Amino acid sequence: MMGFGMIGGMILFWGLLILLAVLLIKGLFHSNQTVGNNQASTTPSPREILEQRYARGEITQEQFLQMEKDLQ
Repeated sequence: MMGFGMIGGMILFWGLLILLAVLLIKGLFHSNQTVGNNQASTTPSPREILEQRYARGEITQEQFLQMEKDLQ
């Protein structure tokens, strides 16, 4: 019985150590991905929205030019 407790303690120790290492590495990589995603998800400016709408054909050139003047 005494041997089982010692082996169980070692298994628990190494298991927690490995788990901690995995969580640390996962946290480092996750934080890098989060920073990259935040930059990509910034809100576009009104000018960028206007250019996107024109590029998609939602507005005509006349509308684009008028709205561009309004923004300035």
